[in-house]
Amino acid sequence: MTEQQQHPISPPEHLVRKWTTWRNNEDAESFWRRIAMEAAQWGADQELEACVRHLDFKGHHSTVLDALRAARRPKPTPSLKQQGLEALEAHFAAIEAGGPAYRPAHKAIIRRALLSIPE
Repeated sequence: MTEQQQHPISPPEHLVRKWTTWRNNEDAESFWRRIAMEAAQWGADQELEACVRHLDFKGHHSTVLDALRAARRPKPTPSLKQQGLEALEAHFAAIEAGGPAYRPAHKAIIRRALLSIPE
């Protein structure tokens, strides 16, 4: 397809090349399913950013734009291990900063993480 024929919401050539080098030992159906998923996700990301630019142009506050992104692209919940590590890091960061270190939520997460470890 020439550039004149290319749809305006087409993935850039470098992404297409990257996606098509992933094949490895996948069967054809799995490979094309993954290509379709990547392309759909890329297109959805382009649409979201276009919406954010439009709202930004209309003068919406950055918290609205951040909330839109967070609602449309939620991050997966971190594992209990990751939550425990983050709570531990936050605890020691608070101590180093001289602030109040005790947070009941941090204590609960660290406790749950430790209790999940087999004896």
